[in-house]
Formats: sequence, C-alpha cells, structure tokens
Amino acid sequence: MASDWSKLSAATKMVHGGTLRSQFGETSEAMYLTQGFVYDTAEAAEARFNGEDEGFIYSRYANPTNEMFEQRMCLLEGAEAARSTASGMAAVAAAILCQVRAGDHVLAARALFGSCRWIIETLLPRNGVETTLIDGTDPTAWEREIRKNTKVLFFETPTNPTLEVVDIRHVVEVARSVGAKVVVDNVFATPLLQKPLELGADIVVYSTTKHIDGQGRCLGGIILGSEEWIGETLHDYHRHTGPSMSPFNAWVMLKGLETLPLRVRAQTEAAGRIADFLASRPEVKKVIYPGRADHPQAGIISKQMKGGSTLICFELKGGKKEAFAFENGLDVVKISNNLGDAKSLVTHPATTTHKNLAAEARAELGISDGMLRLSVGLEDCDDLLNDIGNALAKAG
Repeated sequence: MASDWSKLSAATKMVHGGTLRSQFGETSEAMYLTQGFVYDTAEAAEARFNGEDEGFIYSRYANPTNEMFEQRMCLLEGAEAARSTASGMAAVAAAILCQVRAGDHVLAARALFGSCRWIIETLLPRNGVETTLIDGTDPTAWEREIRKNTKVLFFETPTNPTLEVVDIRHVVEVARSVGAKVVVDNVFATPLLQKPLELGADIVVYSTTKHIDGQGRCLGGIILGSEEWIGETLHDYHRHTGPSMSPFNAWVMLKGLETLPLRVRAQTEAAGRIADFLASRPEVKKVIYPGRADHPQAGIISKQMKGGSTLICFELKGGKKEAFAFENGLDVVKISNNLGDAKSLVTHPATTTHKNLAAEARAELGISDGMLRLSVGLEDCDDLLNDIGNALAKAG
C-alpha cells in the first residue's frame, strides 16, 4: 500500500485504495459473504465486544469487503470516515435522522429527488421535526429561513432533474451561524467533479447505485464525513437500525470504482457535445447543462465544479406528447429512471421520478410536461447524436 496517498491521482487511488488482502494474497479484493465471525477463545470474544481488540463482530456492524469500499471512497472524497448503506435513500435518511429529534428544524432546498422530498415533507414532521423547503439557488432564502433550532441544512447540487446548482460555500457560512450541519447529496456531480467537504460541507451522501457502480448492477449508498461525526453521531444509528450494504454489493462497487475516472471523463465529454447539439435544434425549447456558459448558475459552477457532469436536462416545445414521442423514437438510448450508467438513459420526470409531487410543486421546480432528463453513457458519441437527432425528427 502507498505510504502517502495524497501524492497519488484519483485514478490510482480507485484501483488500489483500501485493499485488504487475506493470507492468500489475492489480486482482486476478496468478497467476505459472512454474517458473523468466530473467536479463538471466550476471552477473545469478550475483548472484541468490549472494544479492546480491533476486529469484526457482525456484518451488520462492519465487514472486511465493506470496509475496503468505505476506505477507497474516503480516499476519493477526502473524508476521514464513511459508512456504506443498502441504497442511496438509506444514506440520505440515515445522514439526517441520526442527528435530529423532535423540536429540531431541518432547512432544505426544494429541488430534491421525490423520495428525498418525502423524507423532508412527510417523515420528519411525522416525528416532530420542523422542516422548511426553499429555493436553494437563492442565497437570501437560506439566510432568511435559518433558525436557532436548525440542526441540518440539506440539498442536492446539481439537482434532480433540473440541474440547478447551489452555492455550497454560502450555505456552509449560513449553517455555521447556528452550529448546524450541512449535508450535501453529491450524486450528480460525482466525487470527481465536485468535493463538498473541501468547500466546507460536513457530510456527503451518494447513491452508489449511480456512477460508482455505473453499470446498472447493484443498489448502494454511502455517507462520508469526519471521524468524530461518523463515530459519535452516525455510528450507533447505523449499527442498530441496520441499513447496511451487502458485502457482495460492496465488492461490485469496488470494481466500479476502478473505472470511475475513465467513465466519468468520457461521459462528461459526450454530454457536453450532446448538450450543444440539443441547444441547436428547433424542437428544443431549453437546455440546462452545467458545462454550458448559459447555465443560470454558471458563475458558481466555475468555482465549485470541475466539469459539467454526465446529465442533461432539456425541454421540448410540444409538451408531454412530443416528449413521449421522442422517447419512443429512440433506439440506442434506453428509457429508464436510473442514471450514471454505462448505457445512455432517458426519463420523463413528470411521470416517473417526480410524479408524486403536486402539479403546483412540479411547476415551482420547473419540471414541465415537456422536460426530459438524459444520462449520457459510454456509447460512441456520434451514434448517440444520430439517435437523438432521429428521435427529435420523429417527435417533431
């Protein structure tokens, strides 16, 4: 193992980071599919449970394969500690719920994935936690709605599906005024294009189902932060409520991380070309892509992102009818609600990922009936451009 990981690039870290080899010296990381572990003596078991002897007790608490994945993610993110979870939503829920109680307040940006909105709007108030949703792109809204009892500020950036960008440094400054923690869902940017911890955020969450797996195989999530916060705030919640990642899934994620830099670079380059192509088409009313100069938060993007990401949001002039006709006219690009995959995927948010929002809420977020979200994969970019162009012509 390298003695100083800080001197190595992300690509090298993602191939070697966190590797824990058994006595057999395997090349590929071992997959420890076990619920529990055995002890040589009763005294050894007692010492393990007392914390006097470092080691594994039960895979719901920790597992060697999961630990390798967590350590590798820490190297990529620049975090001190992490806990993997069974899904991205398990990560979001745990990161928030572990640090709030009845009477506390959570302040969140309104542009959230549908299940995240449910946690903020339904689950937290059901348990006595006050919540407020705001326009996350408005700096004054964070300042205006922060309270003395605010414990968590939560947002996605870029957002799902409209790719709005929130100024992380500003939100951090607001949170510090009351001692609140900032939780950032960084899944659209990936750890390669944006590092919230370096910008002052306290906790970062990912659905590793997306780019980190990157090939549509397994569900997963991860929470990253300081060793102190993970140990004192998240640890007991994670241990006792059981949102643990399967060791098999952790092994799949390790394999995904080996190619993450290559995939994200190629997908981001292709997404930039496709966004420009869409902007030139008469059928397209609007294109939102963080890599374009006409993005509403282009100034913030230049300060906190290293690239435009693999996602494009665009709106067709003909509304739902034209959007559906476009989707149905595609051949190479597939219709799916997933993203970050090696396969290019398109979805209609108003009828899928955000369908449970009231029409007024969708309108407030800018999710129109003609809006589509495109996740760019690893196919040849010219093939994608031809496929999209043909589908636009059919739809129009």
